[in-house]
Amino acid sequence: MIDLLASIPSPGWSGFDLGPVRIHAYALCILLGIALALWLTNRRWQARGGTEDDLWTIAIWAIPAGIIGGRLYHVFSTPAPYFGPDGNPIAALYIWNGGLGIWGAVALGVLVVLLVCRRHGYRFTSFLDAAAPGIILAQAVGRWGNWFNQELFGAPTTLPWGLEIDRASPTWPDPSLPADTLFHPTFLYESLWNLGSCLVLLWAARRFSLWRGQVFYLYLSLYTAGRVWIEALRIDDAEHILGLRLNVWTSILVFALGIALLLVSRARHGGGSDTAYTSDRTEPDAEAGGSSGSGAAAGESAASEAAGNTGDEPETPARGGGFGFFGAVTSAISIVPQLRARSDPEM
Repeated sequence: MIDLLASIPSPGWSGFDLGPVRIHAYALCILLGIALALWLTNRRWQARGGTEDDLWTIAIWAIPAGIIGGRLYHVFSTPAPYFGPDGNPIAALYIWNGGLGIWGAVALGVLVVLLVCRRHGYRFTSFLDAAAPGIILAQAVGRWGNWFNQELFGAPTTLPWGLEIDRASPTWPDPSLPADTLFHPTFLYESLWNLGSCLVLLWAARRFSLWRGQVFYLYLSLYTAGRVWIEALRIDDAEHILGLRLNVWTSILVFALGIALLLVSRARHGGGSDTAYTSDRTEPDAEAGGSSGSGAAAGESAASEAAGNTGDEPETPARGGGFGFFGAVTSAISIVPQLRARSDPEM
């Protein structure tokens, strides 16, 4: 008989009611992860000469895009609950029940970040490098939402840190399994892996002067290296290709892509330090209420790059009065009718 006192208990709480609205623990984990990612990204972005206003200008678009992209990938990779014989297509909208695929979140989020960066003159790869540790930190926290939902666990195990699952839960995998069966806590494995990867990214960025997207490429490689073995432990429904889960194949491909991009970037650019803005940025966010101080800062950044961009640390630009979240909303809305492409050979 397995000693359940040495196991990880299933949660007895999954949210609370606020009037007629149900606040789900899964959503709280996602929101906490986003908040931590914004905090860490803001610190790293300002170290590159950017401002908090820049971050909100990007975040107001990238966060919704990431959630939408994550849900689309989940539905695509696990279509049976929604479009199978007994599926419910409307349930594809029930994000609070869990189910966000990181690949879709990153893909659509990065695409939107690219568009916003081009629109406002932010250096795209510099922002990716600033955001990468925060992204994987958010993933480390967000994974705890799977614990509250009792989902995405691994195969049965006799390890002392096995996870208890409520026998009456709809996620119970097999009616023939004994009620005291424990399962691999894959949410915990991935959370710890992501937390460790965040620390590695912060260390490597300083130790090896990673820039030009190299921190982001390393993030892709680290995350997928862990995801391959963690994904192989899971027993939830998923699409399979040649006997392997779709997410395993995706992890392998993204790992190879991340390593290739990292090696090419190191061979081409070596190490260095990046600025927040592109060389053609003149008056940042003037139409959105940005301060003249920020415009002057961008001019200083452009002058530094015109002088040769030697890789020395850029001067911290002067910051005007920040307009924060609400100003970012106005700035983001202005993208819709005015979005236009910019070209930056150093992006």
